[in-house]
Amino acid sequence: MDLTSKLLRVFLVEKQLRGLQTRLRSAERFHSDQSAQLQQLDTKRTSLESQLRQITAVAADQEGEVKRLDEKMAVIREQMNSAQTNKEYKAFLTEMNTYKAERDRLETGALEQMAKAEELRKQVAELVTQRGEREQVQKVAAGEKTQRADEIKDRVEELKAQRKAAAAEVPPDALKKLELLIKQRGDEAMAPIEVQDRKRHEYTCGSCMMSLPVESVSGLMSSGKLTFCVSCQCILYLDEEAAKAMQPAASKR
Repeated sequence: MDLTSKLLRVFLVEKQLRGLQTRLRSAERFHSDQSAQLQQLDTKRTSLESQLRQITAVAADQEGEVKRLDEKMAVIREQMNSAQTNKEYKAFLTEMNTYKAERDRLETGALEQMAKAEELRKQVAELVTQRGEREQVQKVAAGEKTQRADEIKDRVEELKAQRKAAAAEVPPDALKKLELLIKQRGDEAMAPIEVQDRKRHEYTCGSCMMSLPVESVSGLMSSGKLTFCVSCQCILYLDEEAAKAMQPAASKR
């Protein structure tokens, strides 16, 4: 078996392995996305609940101040009723109006804070509902991830063993080139030569569809020499269809 054929065997096994692992990674990403969204909902809820506690505390303080002012105003009313002079009465009235204005301000503020608190409670309730729905999706995603991992586990181990055996027959430098191309180009690390016109020696790369020099094709045909596409730099190989098309007419008969 020539070098290109050995590399092709590694590549085809690697391609199957990548396909199975891609399905698993897709399920893992979906599960990870759902978990991230759950975390975002929890973070947002924590922030809203913190705001709610602060607003509730402010409203409670303002309500407490309103009650304190009500008590002061009640005392001043009694003092006004027992005032001995008009001057003394006016002094109590001025103090009363001051407390009343402050009370109105605090009461308005408390009502505003309570309205904000109610709106925050609604938002928290909506987040709780959203989290419940998202949690169900996340559970389904976790189940799918586990199921896919179980489904491909045995096949993945089998393919890994096949790849290890196939790779052992390839020179380290050639294997390194293939592995680098797989990282860069994925399933297009290797591509078949496509015969456009054998008589005119017109061949193209099955990946980028660019024309190939006759010398490259000849070297690959004669000895399986490691051959790269001059345009996209993928490793070229001859599949069964191309090999048959490139045979002389007498050989075909």
